[in-house]
Amino acid sequence: MSAHKAWIAGCSAKRLTGDEKAFFRDERPWGFILFGRNVGEAGELRDLVAELKEAGGRDSTPVFVDQEGGRVQRLRPPLAPSYPPSARLGAVYAADPEAGERAAWLTGRLFAFDLAAYGFNADCLPCLDVPVVGASSVIGDRAYASAPDVVAKLGGAAAAGLAAGGLMPVMKHVPGHGRGNADSHLSLPVVDASCAELYASDILPFQTLNHLPAAMTAHILFSDIDAANPSTLSPIVIEDVIRNRIGFDGLLMTDDMSMKALNGDMTDLSRRALDAGCDLALHCNGDMAEMRKVAAGVTELADKAKLRAEIAELYGPSRLHAADEAALREEYARLMSAVA
Repeated sequence: MSAHKAWIAGCSAKRLTGDEKAFFRDERPWGFILFGRNVGEAGELRDLVAELKEAGGRDSTPVFVDQEGGRVQRLRPPLAPSYPPSARLGAVYAADPEAGERAAWLTGRLFAFDLAAYGFNADCLPCLDVPVVGASSVIGDRAYASAPDVVAKLGGAAAAGLAAGGLMPVMKHVPGHGRGNADSHLSLPVVDASCAELYASDILPFQTLNHLPAAMTAHILFSDIDAANPSTLSPIVIEDVIRNRIGFDGLLMTDDMSMKALNGDMTDLSRRALDAGCDLALHCNGDMAEMRKVAAGVTELADKAKLRAEIAELYGPSRLHAADEAALREEYARLMSAVA
């Protein structure tokens, strides 16, 4: 297979269609992402993930999923246990910091057990957003805590647990979605907080964890940084804030390009995202007409973006350590039961 193009694709159902197989062969996405509509019975899911890796042309083709616990958990019983939202880990931490950090690591490690069983090798976790009072509930209990240092500690522990299980962690939503006044799935949030406020709180978890291999942008307009463009399309946000201030030099993917926060032609939006400094355009809904437009707007992975992608792809496998799953699940249950 020739070089991959700078995008991550979804698919429409629980198996790839003939059209999807041909399209992915021609348009060569670097990776894939699955959602609830794609999750069938255990055997179906394993087969789909295997099909996607075959479409990607290599066993290490990244196949992502959003598995956070709580509201955002694509794999549910009987495919995987139900987990509480991340805020529950914050409650454990508030009662006992050492236990909270350990529980966060265990959560990541257990997610890795769950996901690797079906062939997944990447999880869009940790969510490093710092919520504020009055913001949209789209983050809410998906956040570990309201203190940025606690968010960084618990998010870092969860990411380390994922990596110990061989999975690539993806921190989101950089440079921060916690102040968003709207759900970016539905409309564009606008944040009027000053740069000083943002630097003192929102970006701190990302700064602390800037060594992680991958990050996902926030579709948010920060009026004091770039009043004209949402972060995903803003060279100012990506270069000045994400790359320089935060110091993140890993793989930067967009949030889902099909979300309503972004308005315009999908080809133009995808091109603008890469021109702004994103390494990959992420498209999730599996709509073939939209995917064709995204594929038309992106280029082949090259130079720094290609190197970042290669490093991210190796991140989890290079950190994989065997562990006693039953013992870790017992320890996790004990730590989590200590806080109602």
